[in-house]
Amino acid sequence: MRLSRSVSRLLTMMMMVLLDFTNSDVWMLLAPSSVSMESVDMKHVLKWRPLQAPCSTPVLYSVQFQGEFELMFRNGSWLDAPKCQLIPQTHCDLTFDLGSDSDYNLHVRAQCGSQLSPWSKLSPPFNRRDTVLMAPEMAVTAVGDALQVTFIKLPLTAVVRVTVWKRGDELKAVEYEMPAEQGVLHVPTLQEGAEYCVRAQSFLDAQNQSSSTDTQCVSIKRRTGPDAAWKTPTTVTVTVVIMAGLLFAVFWSVLHCRPHVCQKYFHKEPLPRSLESDWNIKIPMSSEEAELCEPIHVSPAP
Repeated sequence: MRLSRSVSRLLTMMMMVLLDFTNSDVWMLLAPSSVSMESVDMKHVLKWRPLQAPCSTPVLYSVQFQGEFELMFRNGSWLDAPKCQLIPQTHCDLTFDLGSDSDYNLHVRAQCGSQLSPWSKLSPPFNRRDTVLMAPEMAVTAVGDALQVTFIKLPLTAVVRVTVWKRGDELKAVEYEMPAEQGVLHVPTLQEGAEYCVRAQSFLDAQNQSSSTDTQCVSIKRRTGPDAAWKTPTTVTVTVVIMAGLLFAVFWSVLHCRPHVCQKYFHKEPLPRSLESDWNIKIPMSSEEAELCEPIHVSPAP
């Protein structure tokens, strides 16, 4: 009798403990596992494994981050990732949240109804300068005597180095650098009829560089098409017409210029004294020379 009463009391106490444990906050979900960061071309995506736990509602996840500013000047506070609160996905795009080149702490937790899991932290902290750079997507086209090099989806804050050379003369290659936001590079004044080759790579610093693109070569066509066929004769014709017009204007002005107008625009400067022709020069002669120069009168024959 006493044994049955003791067993009954023990079962009652165990049930009360279980009920109290179930209703308390001590009972929580397991923390998400395998938290990792996948960062390619400055696109940062935090990932984790889905939670394997019995839950009558979908498991939702929330992500927070902590940068150098929050750690040093806000007493280690954490910020919610705005687009990653109570989401059913097991990944979170943090590209625009991690906006500086400092180290970031990141953590994620799960929620099932009113039950919350502990935070699961990314280790080590993430710095966006550790992103993996891929060879940029590049398209090269010839526009007249120039090259147009176009890039697609370049990494934010990256710089692109473009190398251009004439085929067969790579030792004289020329390098150009442009910021990622520019997107298009123009290489002007190239030799007509020659073939030029291009390759490129993106980089953040000397330690973080992408591989180079495949080399692309295009030819600069000579102007022998319909466009060139009319350009040269037209240029010559226009030049001849302009010159003929100028000459006609000059001759017409000379022929129809009124005296007072011509004197105004074509003023005649007086000759210097040394060039005047009305000199009065007297050359002294001796008496003998004077006798030789006496005038002789010739009478006509009868």
